[in-house]
Formats: sequence, structure tokens, C-alpha cells
Amino acid sequence: MHSLRIVALLLATSLLAAGCVSKSTYQRKVDEAALLEETVRGLETDYQQLVKQKEALVAGNDQLNRQLTDAMEKSSNLQQDLLRARADLDRLEMVLSARSEETGKAMAEMRQTIDRLQAENQDLAHQVEQERIAREARIAQMKSTYDELVQKMETEIQRGEITISELQGKLTVNMVDRILFDSGKADIKPAGLEVLKRVGDILKEVADKDIRVEGHTDNVPISPRLQQSFPSNWELSTARATNVVHFLQDRIGIAGERLSACGFSQYSPVAANDTPEGRAQNRRIQIELVPLEAKVVKPL
Repeated sequence: MHSLRIVALLLATSLLAAGCVSKSTYQRKVDEAALLEETVRGLETDYQQLVKQKEALVAGNDQLNRQLTDAMEKSSNLQQDLLRARADLDRLEMVLSARSEETGKAMAEMRQTIDRLQAENQDLAHQVEQERIAREARIAQMKSTYDELVQKMETEIQRGEITISELQGKLTVNMVDRILFDSGKADIKPAGLEVLKRVGDILKEVADKDIRVEGHTDNVPISPRLQQSFPSNWELSTARATNVVHFLQDRIGIAGERLSACGFSQYSPVAANDTPEGRAQNRRIQIELVPLEAKVVKPL
């Protein structure tokens, strides 16, 4: 571009020096040279832009080539995976085909098992419902027995001689020893017999329960004058429970197989033995209605 300007100036200068052209012609040539120079500059600018565009296109083409290469590689890997999957599927189909009969048999057995389990589940649900109804009936009966005992033993309850409790179908009657026995003795007093009769008449009506009679004492040792009859509280508590069972069987008519007697001595207290009041609570006969026990009959 610089060389063209020099050439144009030299040409104009030579023409003027030779006197061959007019001033207007010279000015026109100078303008043409300037226009030519401007055109050349524009062409150079366009050229530089074209070069940059070419470089950008080359870079984009390289990136596309890399992406194409990656895509082709992935396609090849996918094709290999597809071939392996088809091979696995073919082998699986062969295995399933070979085992179709065995599978069908297993499925049939499974359906039979499911049907059996469903039937058993229905039977179990029916049994559970029947047991629920029976349990509610037992609880209702126990509640009725409790209410009747409370009503008929109201005087003794108010005096603190008897306590009656009913919890989840289990009924317990606690009778302090003074209402039934004299101190250190196991024979039931006449007043105690009358109380036991009222209790026994009510318990007799509960046909689906066993009756357990427990004898309890405080921790005071047997006095020396009574040790010949009862060496310890074990013998005293057991004898008292046994005499109550005899009364319930002989006088009330409760079947012997529904009755049991046991003595706990001083080892199942309901209160502390360090006060007279606590020891009085621990000296007691406890009568419980308990679930029927299956009686095993041994062959002779």
C-alpha cells in the first residue's frame, strides 16, 4: 500500500515536471491514487477477516472431527454390547426353553401352595375371630362375677377384710387371715366359713376356669408353742390353703380337678413386713380364677 502511494506521487511529479499534463489532470490522478489506496486498505481488512474466519472454521472442523471420532468409537462399543446382549439372550432363550416343562411344574406347585396357604389363612382368621368372641365372652363373664362378688362382699370390702381385683380376664380375691383363721391356726372359723360360702357359691358358676387357692404369711416365725403343729410358715400357709380347698370341694361342690392349693409362706408379700399394718396385709388367703389346665391322664 505504501509503495502504491509512492508510485502515484512519483508519477504525478514526473508528469508535472515534464509539463505534459494540466493541474486538473494531476489532481484527478492524485484522487484516483487515494481512492485506490482506500480500496486496498478495505481489501486488506476483508482479507484479515477472511483469515480469522478460516481459522475458526478449521478449529470447528477439528472439534467436529473429534466428536465424530468419539461417536464412532461409542457406536462401535454399543454395537459390541448389542452383539453380546443378543448372544446372552439366545443362551437364555435356550435355557428357558429347556426348562420350560420344569418351570411349568414348579409354577403349578407354587399355585397349589398359595391356594393352600390362603385356605389356611382363612381358617386361621376364622379361628382368631372365634377366639376373640370367646375371649370377650370370658371377660364379660369375669366382669359379671366380679360385680356379683363386690355386691355380696360389700361389708367385708368396706372393712378392709377382702379385696377383689379383675384385670384382663383374671379375677383375684384376697382375704386377710383374721376373717378366716385364728392366729397361728389353720382351722377355718365359723364366721370365715360363712364368708367362704358366699365366695364359693359365686366362683362355682364360672365353669371354664380353674380355682387356685394360695396361702401367705408374714415374716414372723412360728412361736415355739405352735412349732409342733407347724414347724414353719411353709406348713402353716399350705395347711390354710388346703383347708380352704377342702371346703370349696366338700361344702360348695366344686370339682376337685378344678382346684389346687399351694403355700407361699412369707415369700410373696404384698406389703412391707416392717409395720403391723403391712404384716396384716401379707397374712392372707388368695383365691384366683386361672385358665383351665389340660389334665394328662397317664395309662396304668
